[in-house]
Amino acid sequence: MSEDGADADVTERERKWGVAAHLSAFLMFVGIPFGNILGPFAIWLFMKEDSDWVEEQARESMNFQISMTIYTIVAAFTIIILIGLLLVPLLLLANIILVVIASVKASDRESYSYPANLGLV
Repeated sequence: MSEDGADADVTERERKWGVAAHLSAFLMFVGIPFGNILGPFAIWLFMKEDSDWVEEQARESMNFQISMTIYTIVAAFTIIILIGLLLVPLLLLANIILVVIASVKASDRESYSYPANLGLV
């Protein structure tokens, strides 16, 4: 690992798959139900034997998307008392911003740990 946090051992192929593991969470925006979880899951499933780094990034992304899905469902129930009207859009915005940050970090060959990640997988 270099001084800037980048892992010099990460190949170009691994870098691309790591970025894809994070960006695949945006599949939910193209109408794929639970695409935010299924995208990282597919990359994790197919790449876990090939690269420890890609496996780590895909697992991190998948865990975060599962966490965000749980948080959003809970927030949706609070719409009844109006709090959810603010919480749901904030969670969506936070999800987008954090996925972009994680993708940039992966592009720089840096591992990224999402905040508020339940770590279920």
